[in-house]
Amino acid sequence: MAISFNVGVLQLSMEPVHETVAMAKACEDAGFDAFWIAEAYPWWRKHSFEARSSTAILAVIASQTRRIQLGWGIISPYTRHPVQIAMEARVMQDLTGERFLLGLGASKIFMKEIGEGEGEKIGPATVMRESIEVIRGVLNGAAFEYQGKVFAANVPALKKDAHTPREVPPVYVAATGPVLQKMSGSVGDGLLTASITTPAFVRYSRENMEEGARKAGKDPASLVLGSVIVGSIGRDSAKGKEGAREQAAMYLANKVQNIRGSADVLLECAGLTFEELRPIADAMESGGRKAAAKMVTDDILRKVCPIAGTPKECIEKIEEYRDAGCTHIMLEIWGDDRTGQAKLFGEEVLPHFRK
Repeated sequence: MAISFNVGVLQLSMEPVHETVAMAKACEDAGFDAFWIAEAYPWWRKHSFEARSSTAILAVIASQTRRIQLGWGIISPYTRHPVQIAMEARVMQDLTGERFLLGLGASKIFMKEIGEGEGEKIGPATVMRESIEVIRGVLNGAAFEYQGKVFAANVPALKKDAHTPREVPPVYVAATGPVLQKMSGSVGDGLLTASITTPAFVRYSRENMEEGARKAGKDPASLVLGSVIVGSIGRDSAKGKEGAREQAAMYLANKVQNIRGSADVLLECAGLTFEELRPIADAMESGGRKAAAKMVTDDILRKVCPIAGTPKECIEKIEEYRDAGCTHIMLEIWGDDRTGQAKLFGEEVLPHFRK
């Protein structure tokens, strides 16, 4: 069964909750298909933001929305035991029914910050695989006993009269490297790619995901490929790209300072070098995101391939990502008046993809 093409919005959990809820409601009103929350970690404190729990925020959003799909995009099994993840997923199912999407990823930046995974013989692929097995095992309601290399669980069966869902939500694996990308196809319901994804990286990622699916005897056409893409919109092209320039600066600095090795292929697909990005990272460190944005040249912004500019330019970029094999846009809107930007996307961009 072929997957439908969706356009959603992703936001980091680093802003006041009431602002995030307002943005989610604006995205629902605008007609976006999904709203994802990515968990922000303490690195962002250096740049005037706070780390907040994405699972808690999404539960609040669930209580104030009715139609839009809601996703964890992503949470990490290095921060929560998979039994706890299943418990939190059940809350989302109670609140949203089938609107809930579960995105799981190792999150190299968080691993670095808390010292997890360093020098360990058991790698992220094993952690991810076992996490998915435990989460699904707990959520399907049957008696579940599990002893893996990393995780263990012993959960009794749900009684027939228990008032709770028995369904397992879609589980997506977030990955940048080939091992986990192939795993997304073999054990997940799809793949989520990181910020600074470009059409070239979408093609690279789809090849890996489909290889994993075929080896597991699964139909690759049944899998989602979601991509986090920076963006902003305006009536004027230059002004419409300002938000994307600033957000790209934050992410490019993050790649240099925190997850350099993991970002190699991502940046290679964009045609970017670490030497090119060093001035952005230095400006971010010394002057913050506004200073870093000034170091993002037009050429660097072009290589990032944001969905940004006028409505026409945004439509063209979304089409480019769709043609590359992305099935779910995870647009990270940044800049002034983001709820207004969501409205403009809803009025002049999204209808093009509803024909």
